[in-house]
Amino acid sequence: MTAMAQLDVDGAAAPPRSNGELVFAEPWESRAFGLCMTLYEAGLFTWDEFRQELIAAISSWEDDAQSGDCYSYYRCWLTALERVVVAKEILTEDALEHRAEQLAARPAGHDHGHEHEHEHEHEHGHDH
Repeated sequence: MTAMAQLDVDGAAAPPRSNGELVFAEPWESRAFGLCMTLYEAGLFTWDEFRQELIAAISSWEDDAQSGDCYSYYRCWLTALERVVVAKEILTEDALEHRAEQLAARPAGHDHGHEHEHEHEHEHGHDH
């Protein structure tokens, strides 16, 4: 059994919170968070390895940001996760880029109502 990740509550690596609860502005943010936690809990990387990459991603964003750029904690989170996944050879960089392209090509709202469409197909799509 792995130890639970110790999320920072202060400092550069601290996730956005409201009244102590994590805040996600968009669904992909919670998915990226959940994926990271799942891979960590599976023992594929240590929390310190991820945390160091997250701090580096935030620092890099701060160094490169132009006036008017909108900061996104979870974009930095995703960058850190991608770096850890490649560094730990969970995925190659090419495989990661290929999957990102596939996901980016999906239409907006692709996962809303999807299950219901398949249920409908299975219930009514076959003549016996």
